[in-house]
Amino acid sequence: MDARRRPTSGNPIHSRKVKALEDENTQKPSDALPLHIYLTNALCFTVFFWVVYFLLSRWREKIRTSAPLHVVTLSEIAAIVALFASFIYLLGFFGIDFVQSLILRPPTDMWAVDDEEEEPAEQILLKEDARKSPCGQALDCSLTAPPLSRPIVSSSKAVGPIVLPSPKPKVVEEISFPAITTTATLGEEDEEIIKSVVAGTTPSYSLESKLGDCKRAAAIRREALQRITGKSLSGLPLEGFDYESILGQCCEMPVGYVQIPVGIAGPLLLDGKEVSVPMATTEGCLVASTNRGCKAIHISGGATSVVLRDGMTRAPVVRFGTAKRAAQLKFYLEDSANFETLSTVFNKSSRFGRLQSIRCAIAGKNLYIRFCCGTGDAMGMNMVSKGVQNVLDFLQNDFPDMDVIGVSGNFCSDKKPAAVNWIEGRGKSVACEAIIKGDVVKKVLKTNVEALVELNMLKNLTGSALAGALGGFNAHASNIVTAIYIATGQDPAQNVESSHCITMMEAVNDGQDLHVSVTMPSIEVN
Repeated sequence: MDARRRPTSGNPIHSRKVKALEDENTQKPSDALPLHIYLTNALCFTVFFWVVYFLLSRWREKIRTSAPLHVVTLSEIAAIVALFASFIYLLGFFGIDFVQSLILRPPTDMWAVDDEEEEPAEQILLKEDARKSPCGQALDCSLTAPPLSRPIVSSSKAVGPIVLPSPKPKVVEEISFPAITTTATLGEEDEEIIKSVVAGTTPSYSLESKLGDCKRAAAIRREALQRITGKSLSGLPLEGFDYESILGQCCEMPVGYVQIPVGIAGPLLLDGKEVSVPMATTEGCLVASTNRGCKAIHISGGATSVVLRDGMTRAPVVRFGTAKRAAQLKFYLEDSANFETLSTVFNKSSRFGRLQSIRCAIAGKNLYIRFCCGTGDAMGMNMVSKGVQNVLDFLQNDFPDMDVIGVSGNFCSDKKPAAVNWIEGRGKSVACEAIIKGDVVKKVLKTNVEALVELNMLKNLTGSALAGALGGFNAHASNIVTAIYIATGQDPAQNVESSHCITMMEAVNDGQDLHVSVTMPSIEVN
């Protein structure tokens, strides 16, 4: 134990000066090198990585040309020798010291003894600093930390114990922070209601109307669900949401809500205007990659867009006794002489909905009628459905034997991949294009024009065709569409047809720049 003790002095500053002089007089192994140690390390690192890159490039070229790998040239032999030499040097310089530090690590009691010996001197210095300067207390780790200006809140629970560093054995202090509450305090009356819901005597859907308090109803429904299923909902937040705002609007029988982070990509320069793109997603790198594309478009002068068509569709299915009778209604609806009358009937239920076209398809004695309607700024699903009902009621006068099976017969087609949407469109049919400069492709997208054109042809076009894709001639349009839909309150399920997209790439300006276009025939948005 005595052999491991460092010599101490009554003056700690004197001890540090003596140690510094000893370090200056000590000869280092690196003094024998002809170059400075930093230059030697830099040279070896450069040689090592350059040789690795050279050999990998050569072997890749041999594989592409089907040349034997064991046949090496003089330059490759020199590169292999340089690789081993630089590797041995780097291993000897960095690896041996690391291994020795693991094997010859000093015992922990040695540092404990040293700390005990130097503790009085450190306490003296701390006291002197505290007396001479008001900032001295910052050196004393034992003082109580000032309160935080803003509480740190976890998404589900409070932060636990925090370990504070100290020269003495570690001290664990329990610091409590406010957290998002996932449960609610329930009283005796609520307990009776919970038991009633669990027993089935009180319907869960009726809690809001009976209690008159949407938040309380959600808490009771939540607790009843936990007891029925035996599963905990502690990870689902309850507090911090306005349940009154969704009553009768968009979600029935709530028991909590889900938090989704929203990122911003852009600005995107579109038609001369800068637009920030909100994206709600839990997929890493999605916002970052979209933002990189926005940057490339912005630097290159922006993108332009054009709306090709704008019309929402609804296709009811009706049935007749015979296929001939169904065909008679088909001819009537597709006759241009009857369109004005049908349009007047269709448009009477809305100030904005305007009938654009009617297309019919027959399957036996069943007739599918696809109405297309302009809806203004709204997506217009309900608007079209009301107009369709007006026309069906009108047709019953001349075709009383018509049996309406459903207002929607899936010939629309809504929230399902369908060729009719891909060919004729649904919602807003849009085309966008941009010319990305060649240097932007290299600096921002980290590739070149020729490689992107080839990849688009082999992947987005040929690969999708081999897979029998329907509207999926793109890299991942559905990723971006869904993230934007969730962030802006659209219907995420309509991502199915809204992400129908074909991406085209072509080298322009003598192959220097890249022309990119996307055509999306069925974007359904409000």
